[in-house]
Order: sequence, then structure tokens, then C-alpha cells
Amino acid sequence: MTDRSPLARPFPALPDIAGVTPRVARARYKQWDRCDLTYVELAEGTAVAGVFTRNVCCSTEVELGRESAAQGKARALIVNAGNSNAFTGFRGREAVDQIRDQVAAHLGCTASDVFVSSTGVIGVPLPRDKARAGVEAALAATPCTWEQAAETIGTTDTFAKGATTSAVIGDKTVRLSGIIKGSGMIAPDMATMLGYIFTDAAIAPDLLQQMLSAANRRSFSCITVDGDTSTSDTVLLFATGKAGNAPLTSMDDAGADAFQAALNDICTQLAQLVVRDGEGAQKFIEVEVTGAVSDESARRIGLSIANSPLVKTAIAGEDANWGRVVMAVGKAGEPADRDKLAIRFADKWVAQDGLAVDSYDEAPVAAHLKGQDVRIGVDLGLGTGRATVWTCDLTHGYISINADYRS
Repeated sequence: MTDRSPLARPFPALPDIAGVTPRVARARYKQWDRCDLTYVELAEGTAVAGVFTRNVCCSTEVELGRESAAQGKARALIVNAGNSNAFTGFRGREAVDQIRDQVAAHLGCTASDVFVSSTGVIGVPLPRDKARAGVEAALAATPCTWEQAAETIGTTDTFAKGATTSAVIGDKTVRLSGIIKGSGMIAPDMATMLGYIFTDAAIAPDLLQQMLSAANRRSFSCITVDGDTSTSDTVLLFATGKAGNAPLTSMDDAGADAFQAALNDICTQLAQLVVRDGEGAQKFIEVEVTGAVSDESARRIGLSIANSPLVKTAIAGEDANWGRVVMAVGKAGEPADRDKLAIRFADKWVAQDGLAVDSYDEAPVAAHLKGQDVRIGVDLGLGTGRATVWTCDLTHGYISINADYRS
């Protein structure tokens, strides 16, 4: 990993999840001296749900993962770092089939129960010889820590990312642990990056999918680093059922709301960690939009602000140029009334009713922008719709990282 982001958070103590065993190995997909393959074995009976990129040039891993997730069961996860295996035609498909067959033979399950993700350079087929050797090493490896598993799936990430939470279902406490990778090519169009959440709760696959889709809409689909949606974006949720709770099959079941709240929490934690590791990022930016005609309209306006290079560079330069926020609201293509618009930085309103506030004092706003965490608020004065999105500033560091990415 490169120099640690100034916005980094320490890796938390993640509890073990019954029925989940992570291991790591070296497949050497790039010329680096580190593990680049994470293998997670899952107990029989594990349910799975997933959300995947809508990028039409997606990888074979995404296509097969989408098909397998629809079946609702899983026995293993393989994540490769250093090569996305996207836009690689039949050669990429053969490599994934080989990996799935190899793991399935080891576990005595069907190939569709094995989920594969790859991340890295686009357009280079995954070398089948390295894939076979890497999987063989992973199958024989001793169990590893969650932090090791998270470090292994990273590419331009500067720190390992993980989160945990819990919920009570009946008389049982269920646990959730998750890891995620992502730093660049981050824009919400389902989810973003590669993220994996594991729980010991017993939940029916259909309900698990409903819950993950709901959590995704308010977390992964509310972040952006650079406005680019990856060919490989995947978020998977695995439920082993080992906690012993009465299985949840409907949101009407006791404990379903508690699990949904916990899932929302861990997804938001993971999503924000990706933004904090945005390539070249120096500042974490929260954009809160209120008064929109709907929640979805508010989200689109928030993302228009969060994706604006002019807004992001202004924040990087600690410039309280709220006119750029006005521009981003206006270009979003959503209902807005110039003469009702209000804008604030932190808790300081700088414009209301379409005009600069008469008593506006830029000093406290400038002081706020010097910090690492920046808050922007927009009220449209049109309705009750609201949303919060998260992004980071745009610095010279982003250009340097991506100009040299393949070298």
C-alpha cells in the first residue's frame, strides 16, 4: 500500500463469524511482494445476497456472481487483486471457470456456490497458471485475521478497511463483520468497489437480498470519489445461520428491523471508509440536501455537488466558493428554484432565498474548511425530500496516482 491517507481510520477489532474462515495467499498477479488472493470458506447452508455494477462492460466475475446470487446459496469467496479480468473475452471466462471448479472440487459443492471477484487493471486476462497455483496455496493456508484479508484485496488503497456491528433477534445476539476495498474509480451505480459482509444470522435469501438492496441505496449508492463506475463493483452479504436465531423470512418478523438497522450501519461505515481513502484525498466531505421534491431527487442533487470537479477543487483549496455549489444544484436536472435555494457550510448559512446572507462572515466558514471533515448543506425549499452523500476533495495526488497506475 502507498502512503497512508490522512483521513484513514484504524482497523477495528472484528469478531469471528461462526461458519466463516478467511485465508490469504500469493498468486502474484502483479510484480509485488505481498498476498493478493483472499479465500473465504463458508459453512454449508450459507445464504447470500449481492448488488453489482450496472457498468455494461462488466467483468465475467460480475456476470457469474449475479447469476449465483440469484440462487441464494454460497460456500466460498475468492477475491483477486492486481488484475480486474474485465474486458478479457473468453480467456477471462475460462480463468473464472477454472477457479470456481477448483474450489468446488475441494469443498464438494457446485461451481455456482463459489463467488469470484477480481480488481485491478482492465483488459488483461487473469493468468490461469497463476490462478491455479494461487488457489492451491489459499486452500492449504492457515486461517488469517480479518485485517490480513482486507489488506490482501486492496489495490491503490492506503489502509485496510473493516467494520462491525451487532443486532438482537429474539434472544440471540447476531454479529456482522465486513471488509471493503476501494480508493479510485468510485461512483455509485448500484454499489461501488468490492465489499463483503458476513453475519451469523439465519435469514432467508430473498429477505437477505431485500435488506441488502435497501441498505445499499442509503450507503454505497451515496458515495463518490471521481464519478467513474468500475467494471467490477460488487457487494456481497453472506449469512451462515450459525447464531441459532429463529430464521427471518419477512420484514414483519421480530428482529428484522433490528437487523436491517445494523446492516444499514455497517454498510454506511464501510462506504465512508472508501471515501476517506479516495485517491489523493485530503478532506472528507458530507453533502446534506433537504427540501427536495423527493428523497431520490435530493440524492441526485447531492451527487451532482459531490461529483463536481469545481466544488471538489474549491474544497481542496479551502475556498468557500459557494457559487460552485449553486452551479452544481442547477445542472443536476432536478426540480430547483433559484429564489428558494439556501446553502451552508457546517452550520453557517452563506446564502438564503437565492441571495448571499447580508450578515455573511466568511471567517468561520474558512476556519471550517481548514479541517479534514467538511460539511455542506443545501435546502431547496420545495418539499420533504432529503439525502446525504459523501465524497472527498480533488487534489494533485489523484492525478499523480492515476497517471502512473499501470506503471
